[in-house]
Amino acid sequence: MQSQTLTPHVAALSGVLAIAADVSAHRISALGVAEAALARIAAKNPDLNAIIETNVAASRADAEEIDRRVTAGERMPLAGVPVAIKDNIWVAGHRVTQGSALFANFHPPEDAIAVARLKRAGAVVIGMANTSEFAAKGLTTNRLYGPTCHPMDHNLTPGGSSGGPVVAVAAGLVPLAIGTDAGGSSRRPAAHVGVTGFKPSLGAVPYGPGFSEPFVGLSCICPIAQTVKEIIAVFDVLAAPDPRDPDSIQVAPAGWISGERIRIAYSPRFGLSTPVDDDVAEAVERAIEQLIVVGFEVVRKDPIWPSAAIETALMPLQYAGLAAIHGEAFRRDPGVFDSDIAAQIERGLGISGAEVASAWMLSSAIARSVAAYFTEFHFDLLIGPTTPCVAWPLERLGPERIGGVFVPPRGHAVFTPFFNHAKVPALSIPCGSGRDGLPVGLQIVAARGNDRRLLAFASRAESIILGDSDSTRR
Repeated sequence: MQSQTLTPHVAALSGVLAIAADVSAHRISALGVAEAALARIAAKNPDLNAIIETNVAASRADAEEIDRRVTAGERMPLAGVPVAIKDNIWVAGHRVTQGSALFANFHPPEDAIAVARLKRAGAVVIGMANTSEFAAKGLTTNRLYGPTCHPMDHNLTPGGSSGGPVVAVAAGLVPLAIGTDAGGSSRRPAAHVGVTGFKPSLGAVPYGPGFSEPFVGLSCICPIAQTVKEIIAVFDVLAAPDPRDPDSIQVAPAGWISGERIRIAYSPRFGLSTPVDDDVAEAVERAIEQLIVVGFEVVRKDPIWPSAAIETALMPLQYAGLAAIHGEAFRRDPGVFDSDIAAQIERGLGISGAEVASAWMLSSAIARSVAAYFTEFHFDLLIGPTTPCVAWPLERLGPERIGGVFVPPRGHAVFTPFFNHAKVPALSIPCGSGRDGLPVGLQIVAARGNDRRLLAFASRAESIILGDSDSTRR
C-alpha cells in the first residue's frame, strides 16, 4: 500500500478508535498518522514540554511495519495509533531516564510487557513523556528536562507524576498515552487537564520488566485517553496475567448485564477530614445530580478507614523505597537529585524498620477496609472528587490553600492514594470545570478485579455528564 501523509490538524481530530478503524480499512496509513503526530509534537510541544524524547527513525520504521501487517491482512485493534509512554516505563529503542541524571543515557534492553502488547496490537510509540524524578512527586518537573506546563495556562502545573502523558493527550499531540500510578499519578493530572486516566486493579496489567520500583505492590500501568471507550479498547489489549509478574491477575471478563441493578455510593470527601474548594464540590455535585436524574441509584455513604489512616503515615514506604534503591548514589552526590527527591531519600535513610513495618500494616488495613466497604454494604461503585482543587501555579509543590484553609504540600493529593493501597481499580473522568474554566475530575472506584464493570459504567456516566455529542466529539 502506498503510504499517505496526514496533516497535523487531521491527526489532532482523530481518536484511538477512529485511527485504528481508518488504518485497518486502508483509508489512511500508519506512517501518515505517525508523521502527523511527530509534526504536531514539533509544533506544539516546545511550549508544553510534555514529550521529552522522540526517535523519529524508529517510529517511522514501526509505522511502516504496521502498514505491511495491515496489507498482509492482519487485524490489529490499535492499528497505527500513536502512543506516548511515560519516561519510567521501558521501551526498547528509546532513551528512558525516569527524569533522573543517573539514567540520562539509559536504553532499555527490552520492552515492558505493556509496551510489547501495545506494539503487537498495532500501536506506534511516538515518544517518551515527562515525569517527575522517579515518578515520586505530585507535579511534573525534574533537573534533566524541566517542567511540563498545563495546556490551558502555561503558568500552571498539570500535577504529577504523569504530567507529560496527560498533557500529550490533552494537547492533541497523541490520542493515547501510558502512565504509571502509585498514589494517584495518572488520575490527578488527568483530572487537572480534562482527560481520562485509569488505574487498573493491581496486577490487571502486568508490571515490568523495568526499573527497580520504590512503590512495591502499589504502582500500576495506566492508559490515558480522551474518552472511556478508548480506555476500554486499550485495556482489552493490556489486561491479562503474565508469569513474569507475580502480582498479575485475571480480572472479571464482562461489564454490566443489561437491566442489572447498580448500587453506587457517593462520598464528597471519601470519608476524610480534608478541605475541598467550592468550585470542585459544586462540579462534582452537578455530576451526581445528572446521574440521579437519569435513574441511577446513588446513596451517600463514606468509606470507613482505619483510625490511623492518613497519607503521611504511609509515606515511609516511598521514602524507604527511594533510599533503598538510590541511597548509595545520594551519599556520593546529593546534588545530582531534584531537591525534593533528595529530601525524600534523606528521610528514607533515617527511617527504622519498625516505621516501615507499621506503614505496611496500615496499607494492609486500608485494603481490608475497602474490601469490606464493597462487600458488607453491597455497593458496586464508589464515586467522589478526584482532587479537592483545580490546577495551581507551576512553581509550587501544591496549592497553599484549599477550601479557604492552609494545607500541606500534598493537600491536593488526598483522594487517590488509599485506592492504590487497596489494590482496586479507580478512574478519573472529566465532570465539568471550576475556577477560570479549569477542569474538574470525578473519581470512580470499584472492588478489585471489577475493572470492566467500572469502565462500562464510566462510559455511560461520561455520556451523561458531558452529553452524548460532546462525549463522541472528544
